[in-house]
Amino acid sequence: MPMPTPKERLLRTLAGEAHDRPPVICCGGMMNAATVEIAAGTVYLLPAAHCDGRLMAALAVDVHRCTGFENLGVPFDLTLEAELLGSEVDYGNAACEPRVVREAFPSAGAVIRDSVDSLLGHPRVRALTDAVRRLSAAHAHLPVIANIAGPISTAASAVDPLAFFKGMAREEHATHRVLDLVCEVLEEHARRLVAAGATVVCIGDPTATGEILGPHRFAEFALPRLSRLVAAVRSAGAPVIVHICGDITAVRHLLPEMRADALSTDAKVSLGALKREFPGIRTVGNVSTQLLEFGPPERVARQVQRLLAEGVDVVAPACGLSASTPLTHIRALTDAVKLGRPLYRNERC
Repeated sequence: MPMPTPKERLLRTLAGEAHDRPPVICCGGMMNAATVEIAAGTVYLLPAAHCDGRLMAALAVDVHRCTGFENLGVPFDLTLEAELLGSEVDYGNAACEPRVVREAFPSAGAVIRDSVDSLLGHPRVRALTDAVRRLSAAHAHLPVIANIAGPISTAASAVDPLAFFKGMAREEHATHRVLDLVCEVLEEHARRLVAAGATVVCIGDPTATGEILGPHRFAEFALPRLSRLVAAVRSAGAPVIVHICGDITAVRHLLPEMRADALSTDAKVSLGALKREFPGIRTVGNVSTQLLEFGPPERVARQVQRLLAEGVDVVAPACGLSASTPLTHIRALTDAVKLGRPLYRNERC
């Protein structure tokens, strides 16, 4: 049997089909690997690549080439959806990811609805769609992972977060209205990315953690929208990875109801235990990003080998990488999956 391409391997894994070994990926979005070391060796400097499809695609290729991750992931942050809803974003630089500096609305009740088409005409949306189209056309053997912010994280970045979370108790109707609007925008955004050539869609919803929401609010506010968004993406023809941050203990019994193709979690979660409890769940992760930053490479490789022994389906960082993460540590991760051992390469990418 011929060796599968990275795209074939990831799709087979997410479909629960037989494959030669687990894929090793870094989705992009909130889990991007465009580190300072990579930026120093490329002309596609940040922050310009956040707003230009050609530069975004070129940087994604450089990340793949330098790190050994078996995918192309765009964009490189989690602020795009908040910005198209009107929040002000500081694009940062190679050492600092974009961040929301001022939310668009003071409360859920103050949110003004605009048409989905108008919102998705934002220049950054066009840049991301262009990058996905370029990458899928030029690199047919690699999976292109398009990342979108989840409903709770998007809403809490468009509305003052303190007011938003208080509104779950004080302005329930307005909060549900905002989340429904956000979900409508995200669904159409995801459909367009799939139409542009995205192989997989990753929904990063770090704010929808059980530690912040608790099980009751997660069930009322987050789960129905995540499930709806997952269903929309799958109907468009792409599998879905959902990332939830933090300790999932309080909400773990609800996670299968999302019907995602795979679940990505923080490093504190035992993926082996999760798979034993829910055999139907496919797992992504969850190599500690703190370990990836500080190493040494031998410990990174040992953690990867432990995950492989536990039966993780897709090996990946547990969350967003620090921009100062050394390439030698990232390569220890990818080499441990592909070769069973790290090579500790020190050459520049």
